[in-house]
Amino acid sequence: MISVGKQFDVVVVGGGPAGLAAAVCASEQGARVALVDDNPKLGGQIWRTGLVDAGKELADWSRRLISGGVEILSGARVFDGPRPDIVRAETDQGLLAIGYRKLVLATGARERFLPFPRWTLPNVMGAGALQAFVKSGFPIAGKRVVVAGTGPLLLAVAAYLRGKGAEIAMICEQASRASLATFSLSLLGHRQKIAQGLSLRKELAGVPFRTSCWPIAAAGNGVLKAVLISKGANFQKIDCDFLACGFHLVPNTELPALLGCRLRDGFVEVDRLQQTSMPGVYCAGEPTGIGGVELSVVEGQVAGLAAVGREDAAERLFGEGRKLRKFAHALERAFALRPELKSTCLPETIVCRCEDVTYARLKPYSSWRAAKLQSRCGMGPCQGRVCGPATEFLFGWAQDSVRPPVFPTRIESLVVSASEAEQPIVH
Repeated sequence: MISVGKQFDVVVVGGGPAGLAAAVCASEQGARVALVDDNPKLGGQIWRTGLVDAGKELADWSRRLISGGVEILSGARVFDGPRPDIVRAETDQGLLAIGYRKLVLATGARERFLPFPRWTLPNVMGAGALQAFVKSGFPIAGKRVVVAGTGPLLLAVAAYLRGKGAEIAMICEQASRASLATFSLSLLGHRQKIAQGLSLRKELAGVPFRTSCWPIAAAGNGVLKAVLISKGANFQKIDCDFLACGFHLVPNTELPALLGCRLRDGFVEVDRLQQTSMPGVYCAGEPTGIGGVELSVVEGQVAGLAAVGREDAAERLFGEGRKLRKFAHALERAFALRPELKSTCLPETIVCRCEDVTYARLKPYSSWRAAKLQSRCGMGPCQGRVCGPATEFLFGWAQDSVRPPVFPTRIESLVVSASEAEQPIVH
């Protein structure tokens, strides 16, 4: 295996909206910048898969990224940070040792899954995952889809799938109608979001939308055929080909935690300039709080400018950031998970799908650590990224430790990384 050393003034990990903004702002101040992302294309889960129509905005950031001379390291997955001035990333070609003076973490978020009976049936998918499949060419025309969970992205996914020919049988939102009504008032100062909402409403005209409604079981012999949903004290069975399910987002904080960044309430703690508890390490976007694309872009700009010593320019963005964070708090309140969702699991319901660990197997334990030691929950290929947030909601457990590698990694990469841990980076 080949190990290549590179040195930069600023390294940005994550090529979504926050990462793009950070890399552009740092490079435009004359810094030598690298943007590292594990996907072949930049844009993150939001812009790359089209959950939000980025359009001109993404094109503008991409143009500035190229003209600013940012070195793009795509298909590179950062799995360790053995020293305060280095991160290591694995690629198909070999191992990268990436040195930095300042580091910006923009690792984004992922969908939250909550287990219910037979949720592991084929064709029960994450809402964003199904949308990404269709974006990549998966045929959805003529298929009957139920979209369920919580949050505004349900509507965006449903509209996209319908535009590709799917029949949206129902949209099931676990939040109450009263919560959504209160949330709608928070949109009054956000004209763009109002316009997006009205556009989605037009695209979804005629599609049944139910509040206080969520899936309680999937049905089918070897593949999904129907989903049973709750409607208050009543239940309804809906025939469908796909269930697109997602209960809002979970921040990707594993890498920041590995590097020693302090977390608070499940998010990376930052100051007004997006600097973490680790000197020279900044964090922007969803890992600091789920707030949407606009807030991610603002935080990315602040982090990129602060990383190159332009605090004065970063401070000019504080007002917009405060406004968007206020909206993010309203979003969090409106779509908070209701306690009734904890009762959907039966004793035999699988919670950790990687290791086939059931709800009954986990219930006797009092912590994430104890459950891992005794049941192997969280020790499969996803390394707790699915079952970790689920058990946090179901049992109140916190994932109390992160160890390298952050992602599944080839053994030869670990061997090379360990052997070179004390060697200087090649400039």
